[in-house]
Amino acid sequence: MSSGRLKDFSRLCIHTITTKPWEIETAVEQYAAEGVPAISVWREALCGRDPRRTGERIRAAGLAVVALVRGGFFPSVSAGKRKEALAENERALHEAAALGAPLLVLVPGADPRQPPETSRQQIREGIAALLPLAEETGVRLAIEPLHPMYADTRSAVNTLAQANDMAEYFASPWVGVAVDVYHLWWDPDLEREIARCGAHDNLFAFHICDWRVPTTDLLNDRGLMGEGCIPVRQIRGWVEEAGFTGYHEVEIFSDRYWAEDQKSFLRKIKKVYLEHS
Repeated sequence: MSSGRLKDFSRLCIHTITTKPWEIETAVEQYAAEGVPAISVWREALCGRDPRRTGERIRAAGLAVVALVRGGFFPSVSAGKRKEALAENERALHEAAALGAPLLVLVPGADPRQPPETSRQQIREGIAALLPLAEETGVRLAIEPLHPMYADTRSAVNTLAQANDMAEYFASPWVGVAVDVYHLWWDPDLEREIARCGAHDNLFAFHICDWRVPTTDLLNDRGLMGEGCIPVRQIRGWVEEAGFTGYHEVEIFSDRYWAEDQKSFLRKIKKVYLEHS
């Protein structure tokens, strides 16, 4: 498939965290008004709301629900904490099903008090325990590898190779991976591992933004596509060559952009999506 400039918004999806100042009702209204066809929902955006009614509202506005974010955070040196994490993930799966989201994105988690491999084993055990409920609810699980700077507490899965290993361990249509360019752009094996995703049909999600240079905050200073050093269009080409035909989810954590007028920010997203994605 071509990795040239995008010509329309038919595969554009915006994550609610990108326009964090908006309540989800406002985000739905504004995305629809701007012709954005799809939305991914940050789980906290559902706080105090009925997920089923929220899903109905989203679809009534003409938007597709792409994913619920996030589950995961399985590892802990405490067996009690691991049990609590599993229960929380079960709640997240039920919320995703009620919302009508076909996918729950998993931020795997880590515990710095134990070796990374121990955390990875606990992640595998957590996903194995969730798998029957995922099948029952019809919600797939996407393992999202995070940049190594988050290896202490957020994720012991830091490369796409590790995520692929884990997904292939389960060999289940209900377990795959999410490719987020912010976390993976630096990886010299990225093209090969994306192709590996395609060979195993386990690429479930594609998240885009940019890495600003210099970045001032390793969590909340992501940039608009074309604003930094990530070759977003090239990576999108690899993803499409691997057979991915899903939405391109714009996921931008940015104190700078959250402080702006969100309507103007949304229009910027649309402009750079066509120019740089």
